[in-house]
Amino acid sequence: MTHPHRSPVPALAVTALLAACGSVQPVADAPSLENTAWMLSTLPGQSLAAESPPTLRFEGGRVSGTDGCNRYSGAYSAEGAELRVSPQLASTRMACPPPVDAQAKAFIAALTGAGRFRVANEQLELLAADGAVLATLVRQSETLAGTAWRITGINNGKQAVVSVLAGTAPTLAFAADGRASGSAGCNSFNSRYTVDGAHLKFAPPASTRKMCAEPPGVMEQEQQFLASLETVATARIEGDRLELRRGDGALAVSATRDAGK
Repeated sequence: MTHPHRSPVPALAVTALLAACGSVQPVADAPSLENTAWMLSTLPGQSLAAESPPTLRFEGGRVSGTDGCNRYSGAYSAEGAELRVSPQLASTRMACPPPVDAQAKAFIAALTGAGRFRVANEQLELLAADGAVLATLVRQSETLAGTAWRITGINNGKQAVVSVLAGTAPTLAFAADGRASGSAGCNSFNSRYTVDGAHLKFAPPASTRKMCAEPPGVMEQEQQFLASLETVATARIEGDRLELRRGDGALAVSATRDAGK
């Protein structure tokens, strides 16, 4: 018996279908969120406040960051593309302007209400159980090289972190070649720094030797700032904020990013 000619189209279609199925990322292959850091970029239906943007860090089975108003932390679990953040988040209680407070509440609601997540193109989407996007965040760069900061808080060596004196503007910049430099409030300084992951170490800073009489206390503040740099063991960037901490976890220096840096 002569069999009619069979078209190769069905076989090709099956091959194409199998290839398409193979290109779909299985849920089990969703990237790990552990040891990643993010910054809020969009909240559906809302314009973001210009103040400090909310941040999100996954580390050691916990989430932490700032909601743009207060710091928060709590437990999380992730399996495949499923995400659960404990609704019982610990938080500071600072009062903030109404727009910032409303944004903070909306962000925390999105974070604790998420059931799934998706990562693509350096973006993290927090998703509801039905797939609706609750919030979108961009990956937070934690590279110090090429950044510049205005100092906002200094450990005075007396078990306290104090704000910088009015009329002074200590700064800190990180060059790509391992040099750190800036103003200590009166004198300029420079140092060398080394980075290994979150670990940061400064060499003893060298500074000019000018004396400043105003504002009162500026020279003492300068000494405290330069001494604090030598105690730094770790660095963490969250949005436009930088925290330099000692080996015991105590805050050594806090700073905010210079505009455009």
